[in-house]
Amino acid sequence: MADARGAGFGTLLRQFRLAASLTIEALAEASGVSVRGIGDLERGRRATPQRRTVAALADGLGLDDADRERLLAVARSGRNPVHRPAGLHAFPRGIDDFVGREPELARLMSLAAQEDAGIPVVVAVSGPPGTGKTTLALHASHALAGHFPDGQLMLDLRGMDDDPPDPGELILHVLKALGVADRDLSKAGPKGHPELYRRMLAERRCLLVLDNARDEAQVRPLLPGAGTAMVVITSRRMLTGLESVHRVPLGELSRADAATFLTALVDKERADADPGALAEVADRCGHLPLALRVAGNWLATRTGWTVRRLADRLAQEERRLDTLTAGDLHVSAAFDLSYRQLTPDAARLFRLLALVDGPDVSAAGAAQLTGQPPFDTEDTLEELVETGLLNTYRDRYRLHDLLRLYARSRLRAEEPDDESEKARSALRRWLLETAVVAGRWYEPDHGAPPATWQGAVDLSSAEHARHWLQAEGANWLAALRATATAGDHATVVEVAEALHWFSDQWIFWGHWPEVCGIAADSAQALGDPLLEATHLNNHAWALLICESRHHDSLARAAEALRAAQRAEDLPQQGWAHSYTAWALGLLGEHAAAVRHNREAARLFEAAGDLHGTLHAMSSHANTLLEAGRYRDSITEHLRTLAFLEQAGDDIEPHSADFNRVNVETSIGRANAYLGNWSEAAAHLRNAVDLSHANGHPGLESRALVHLGNALLAAGHRDEAHNAYARCLALGAAANPQHIATARERLADLGPR
Repeated sequence: MADARGAGFGTLLRQFRLAASLTIEALAEASGVSVRGIGDLERGRRATPQRRTVAALADGLGLDDADRERLLAVARSGRNPVHRPAGLHAFPRGIDDFVGREPELARLMSLAAQEDAGIPVVVAVSGPPGTGKTTLALHASHALAGHFPDGQLMLDLRGMDDDPPDPGELILHVLKALGVADRDLSKAGPKGHPELYRRMLAERRCLLVLDNARDEAQVRPLLPGAGTAMVVITSRRMLTGLESVHRVPLGELSRADAATFLTALVDKERADADPGALAEVADRCGHLPLALRVAGNWLATRTGWTVRRLADRLAQEERRLDTLTAGDLHVSAAFDLSYRQLTPDAARLFRLLALVDGPDVSAAGAAQLTGQPPFDTEDTLEELVETGLLNTYRDRYRLHDLLRLYARSRLRAEEPDDESEKARSALRRWLLETAVVAGRWYEPDHGAPPATWQGAVDLSSAEHARHWLQAEGANWLAALRATATAGDHATVVEVAEALHWFSDQWIFWGHWPEVCGIAADSAQALGDPLLEATHLNNHAWALLICESRHHDSLARAAEALRAAQRAEDLPQQGWAHSYTAWALGLLGEHAAAVRHNREAARLFEAAGDLHGTLHAMSSHANTLLEAGRYRDSITEHLRTLAFLEQAGDDIEPHSADFNRVNVETSIGRANAYLGNWSEAAAHLRNAVDLSHANGHPGLESRALVHLGNALLAAGHRDEAHNAYARCLALGAAANPQHIATARERLADLGPR
């Protein structure tokens, strides 16, 4: 038998049992000690047993006198590695209703199974307050118990306390838990405790959970340098300074797991009675485990309440954090602990982030709130990320919904109203000014920012401008709404006009009808018929293209024509006729559409408007296509391409690219209708390549669907399958109708 001297009681008991070829169940039957009791002893979940229990186990094992005495001696010595002084726990309560976290648990299980030449495994579990880091560690301790026969210890580092224990005090706690005698502790002295600590951990395969760590300085002295132990650290901070650490970030639960968690707390019958209300409660808790537990406990103790009643109560944002209180559980109290540890600059920025209207913000945007230089602001934002109060993705920063409400409460309590309004106004002004400069990259006769412009973001190319406009879309849209409400109509129309040509690059954003509608109202309020005609025309376009509201678009174009005639402006009269023709063509009134297209072309030519002329030519060719005059349509589209080549740089590059894609797509479609499959595929492939190269996922999705249709009709199923799959891969940026069509075609085709 292997030498068991020096082993802890649980380890020694397990070695004797295995040597006797007994299962736990067999030993329980032979000794009279319960299966659970033996399991707890072997895994270190119970303190050293009484003498009569040890004697019963020795009898059940059939030990000789020497081994019996050895087992009794280890029990007497108290060298059990799971002795638990105050503050040290093996398995506290509160994990029976654990839900989800499968990827994180799988990662911990995989790390625990590693055998890496005596190098301890250290894992840092970090996340915002309330995400269930401690619960995950406890649940993992249960699951991992079999990997660590020498014990599983949990130490609360009290990192959120004003005066957390220092490393020396924590080391002493662990040494006592590991069964080190007082005389040995005294002999080593405080200076020798760290070395004794490292040696004890190196000799044992145990799991040490360091819960609620304050920072790297508190944790670093507690990390073993050798052995097969595993250390799991939980902290609100990311503990970026720790080296050779496996990191497991924790966020909110998925929607499905949040619903499951709530159901377990509330009871299935009440949850099933109104699943919609249950989903609303979960959403308003931001799927944050702490908030879900509070909401679930609230309902569990108020049996007369329906889930709908709580959902409606949580719908009131100004009272939501107050509602999320159950007994001594307070969601806002968890946030308070982290907030109190921030530096003054970080605390102020955290408060001011509540003023951001959109879901996230860039460092440049946050800098407008504080007046700090961007690099200093980025450092402050990273402090908030490090402390778990802010999430980051690429170059964007985002507050969890409940943390946003908490930040808003701190803003009201600590920031003067005039300072808050000053910060909000600075951000909105910057957003709209930058939107104008970025949008003008796509506007004829503008392009790059003037040499005198000095902005906080890089707008040195059209691609950079597009990236900024899309990333900040929710924020500048909110700023535009607020500006319109405040009655600053001149700014509204300036912003909307600067963004009109850019809208072709982001057609399926979903908000252009609102932008153009706001601008049309502001233009009418200003009483300028030319501005009114311009923005009524833009609104007609948005209603037609973005929402397929053909009749509403016709009405708006008619208003635009009347305003343009009052202003005696030929180009805007031309655009009104052009949009009218477009809507009529889609409604099947092709003869009327041709008349309006001809009038638009005449007006654009008289005004010398090349961009308008290009649009009228393309629109006329498309009208012929929709009317079934395929050969005439191809002829007119070829004339449009020739016009583009002749105009050269006089046509704004982005408009030229946009029109080339449309022309190639339409020629491809016309050839497909004529059964000219190879010609159709060639033009449609050109359209796909051009739209992809120029970043037009909406146009690319249309070209891919028509290419797939042409290939399928020609009998090229595999190539068609590929085209539809490419369309589907474009995701939310593509035309939703074409995405739906591609999905249907792929379903019909089946797997390749």
